Amino acid sequence: MKLTPKENYLMLGRGEMPEYVPFYTMMGTEFNGEACVKTLSPRVFDENHFQPGGYDMWGVRYAADENTGATLPEPNNFLLEDINDWEKVIKFPNRHEEYDLEMMYKQDLERTGIDRNKSATIAHSGFMPFQQLVALMGFTEGLCALATDPDVVKDMLNAMVDWIEPVMYRVIDAYKPDIWYMLDDTAAKHTPFFSLDTYRDIFVPIYKRLAKPAVERGIPIQFHNCGKCEIFVEDMIDFGVKYWDPAQEMNDLLGIKEKYKGKICLVGCWDWDSKMPKGWPDGYDEEELRQGVRDSIDKYGKDGGYSFSGGIPGKDEASKKANKIVREEAHYYGHRFYGDTDFE
Repeated sequence: MKLTPKENYLMLGRGEMPEYVPFYTMMGTEFNGEACVKTLSPRVFDENHFQPGGYDMWGVRYAADENTGATLPEPNNFLLEDINDWEKVIKFPNRHEEYDLEMMYKQDLERTGIDRNKSATIAHSGFMPFQQLVALMGFTEGLCALATDPDVVKDMLNAMVDWIEPVMYRVIDAYKPDIWYMLDDTAAKHTPFFSLDTYRDIFVPIYKRLAKPAVERGIPIQFHNCGKCEIFVEDMIDFGVKYWDPAQEMNDLLGIKEKYKGKICLVGCWDWDSKMPKGWPDGYDEEELRQGVRDSIDKYGKDGGYSFSGGIPGKDEASKKANKIVREEAHYYGHRFYGDTDFE
């Protein structure tokens, strides 16, 4: 008897061997009616964040990339020029006591139609300390603030978490998520944006505060961090992370998998920019694309501790077609990978 996608995915977070290779998508995209994880998180923290022209809860305006639909802080429209002025500039959101979270949970469950027996649910605060800093100031000024005024940066981020922390407890108690999601992109393709010392001095204490409500309730944490961030993995494990996505291949993924076996699982391990077949997007070889999916599962799936996750950014028809191929191959090959040759 097959485990549900939810049961199979949660086994990874407990360090157990799954029945088949899970297929995780950040947006909870279904294939053949299956999705191992779905987001079920209230609009408490940011009503229209990640919407073109929308604002996050601190007032940062966002713009969308036309090709991918991804949103980023609107260029050259930064709220904070000098980190020392943060108390004058930052406007805190409304009091969280105004939100009826139990009612919001019922409405969100009805609106999304999520079957909690089949799909694990993720909830999150959406607060990304480093990305929030650079969203407010821009990369140049944000990185300079880390170097010149680290204590002021700490004061600002901790003040923000002072507002967020009690809301997280209320969200977790009302929504009872299967997984608590954290995210913060702190690295580029070849190196982190700052040193391990800075990470541990400024950001790890913030992450521990963001993780605490879930850790206290025994809820596993999934952490999204792109780029070459492998030097941060040990600290991630220390503050409760069980799943790391997208675990990109510029990191020593096999070394990490072996060193931290049973402590953290890799979600991803398929970098689209290196896996796209020759001739993309016109006249590419579909079999080459499928083989790229199989190669990743072959390489990282042995002995568990791994979930495939991958796709092509873009809303054009070529990207949609390629994504359908990737999902299909990951689904069928992943279900058969641990020996179920009868899977259809």
